[in-house]
Amino acid sequence: MYDVARESWSTEQGAHGPIVLVTGIWLLVRELRLAPLQVGKGNAALTALLLIPCLVLFALTRIAGIIEMEGFAMYASLILIAYALWGGALLARIWFPLIYLLFVFPPPDTIFAMVTQPLKIMISETAVSFLHVLDYPIAGSGVTIQIGQYQMLVAAACAGLNSLLSLTALGLFYTYIRHSSNFAYMVLLVCCILPIAILANLVRVLLLLLITFHFGEAAGQGFFHEVAGLSMFATALVGIFLLDWLGTPLRRLLAAKGVVA
Repeated sequence: MYDVARESWSTEQGAHGPIVLVTGIWLLVRELRLAPLQVGKGNAALTALLLIPCLVLFALTRIAGIIEMEGFAMYASLILIAYALWGGALLARIWFPLIYLLFVFPPPDTIFAMVTQPLKIMISETAVSFLHVLDYPIAGSGVTIQIGQYQMLVAAACAGLNSLLSLTALGLFYTYIRHSSNFAYMVLLVCCILPIAILANLVRVLLLLLITFHFGEAAGQGFFHEVAGLSMFATALVGIFLLDWLGTPLRRLLAAKGVVA
């Protein structure tokens, strides 16, 4: 965990790690205090069958220095040990905190790049099309955008896609705290988190393009670059709150029909 904190939590992609760790531990304590639970031992054979490969993977990734896989192998081992000591009923009770705490660990860079590359291209093309309709002198090819005399490369950080994990984690925390008693509505709201995060990233790219065009490249890469990042986060959070507010009638309908956890 020290290595995860040192190598990941200081980056934009993993800056949410400390927040997720603290809130995840709080969720664990909260779930265990909601009602008394009869604990028991897990299946020893099943534990050994799953734990040994996890420990081997942990040792290999530790030697190879693959911090992403090492973190997940360690976490899986801890869950299996918890299962062996206290049984499956306990894990079923704390299923959400266990999933939520996965966001503490950074995803493998290759997988993350593979997932975000199509999103980068989609955001770039959408931004170009939108500003073209507004008669801005803009053109794009892939993730490269030419606006006026300036050329802009929509890298992962520039598009804010590294913050997708942060936004998703915060969105999951909000929906669970607010609507865990209405499981169907919570799932619907969770499914909307990713589109909202992508829309917020699009807003960030549009702001950066407009700032660069009107105030120059130095402004677009300086203070206003950070302002655009903050606006993206604010847009995503407001979007989640607004969608939740608009979904109030649906939430009440599902609750009235008894579609609750």
